Amino acid sequence: MFRSHDFIGQMEQTLKNILVIVEEAGGTAADIVRLTWFVIDKKEYLDRQKELGAVYRRVLGRNFPAMTMVVEAGLVEDEALIEVEASARLNPL
Repeated sequence: MFRSHDFIGQMEQTLKNILVIVEEAGGTAADIVRLTWFVIDKKEYLDRQKELGAVYRRVLGRNFPAMTMVVEAGLVEDEALIEVEASARLNPL
């Protein structure tokens, strides 16, 4: 179930989900080393850069890992406007 049907809302929830997983593993946003963004609407992504940047910094701060954006014809979930794959490097316990 999607909490938002808006690109920025889905992006914010996606980043929050990633951060929760990293924190539960003992890390922080600074431990995220790679993000691959999958979007279905390149124009919306580009048109909303200012909003996207503000939400990104609010959720992940000023950590800017290697990032790639891939434009897809569609995503597995019909309601999805964005998916993000993340990699984090955590120190062993």
